[in-house]
Amino acid sequence: MFNSDARSSATPGGKSELRGDGAIRRKNPLGSTIEQTYAGALSFLRRNYTRDLTNVDVAITGIPLDLATTYRPGARFGPQGIREASAQAGKRKSYPEGIDIFADLAVVDYGDCWFDLGQPHTIPRAIETHAKEIIDQNVFLLSLGGDHYVTYPLLKAHVSRHGKPLSLIQFDAHCDTWPDKNPHSLNHGSMFYYAVSEGLIDPHTSIQVGIRTFNDDFMGVKILDAEWVHQHSSTDVAEEIRNRVGNNPTYLTFDIDCLDPAFAPGTGTPVCGGLTMAQSIAILRQLGSINYVGMDIVEVSPPYDQSNITGLAAATLGYRFLCLLRNKKIIDNAFPFGNYKK
Repeated sequence: MFNSDARSSATPGGKSELRGDGAIRRKNPLGSTIEQTYAGALSFLRRNYTRDLTNVDVAITGIPLDLATTYRPGARFGPQGIREASAQAGKRKSYPEGIDIFADLAVVDYGDCWFDLGQPHTIPRAIETHAKEIIDQNVFLLSLGGDHYVTYPLLKAHVSRHGKPLSLIQFDAHCDTWPDKNPHSLNHGSMFYYAVSEGLIDPHTSIQVGIRTFNDDFMGVKILDAEWVHQHSSTDVAEEIRNRVGNNPTYLTFDIDCLDPAFAPGTGTPVCGGLTMAQSIAILRQLGSINYVGMDIVEVSPPYDQSNITGLAAATLGYRFLCLLRNKKIIDNAFPFGNYKK
């Protein structure tokens, strides 16, 4: 005999009377709903699909751009693929903590950034404006790419709110600081060249993890290449990251190609020898003290994926990001975000 009470105790939303389609039926941004993982409205982690940011801590948004890719396209389908894979990622309480993070952290899915693909010169400003609409309401923004170029206008939006320069934590196979003298280029290999050059990020308090492609000039950003990560423990990696960024306002960006192609085949520029998901999760779980101001996950390309394992990896990383933010709010009492009306 199936014990529904046992399911309720282990499953977020067990005490809710709603069953299914919580993304469009749930009234409160807090809480969860029992869902069929194979059916229903697909928001990220089944969060409320809304642009009402009242009483919201974190907004998820998609940036469906892949015009800046230099090899395989398809990242425009990334937000959609990550949302689909996320249907099961938040079904249970967090492991190993056993916490329903959405009982404490008010998260909504804001939908996708709209821009005109036929007018590519207008896209960076459209992304920046879209992000500012959220950030300026004191809501934390977690963005789903899209190719990695999207981080450049997102950084501009965050700097306009928090001041510059920001520190950067970048998980990636590529440094993305290759020089490009044309400021109007849509190039996912040069946006951090722009960001350093324009003072958006401070290279001396920034760090790149998992790098395994060469550049003549890393512009002063500290590199923990993939070989170094493999030769050291997750504790060593996390310590290097924390020491580098300190308590500076920090933007976290995770290019899914930081993972080895065995764990993330669905990406535009895969590079062998990368991190495993186990390594990535273990490192992230030790980065709770960072002073985060924004986050993104980029370069998921569903057309090149197999059984949606890349989408699942990205959704899992997104969930772990939210666990960090939940703990900063509830345990550390150090989460200055939230659009709460008195």
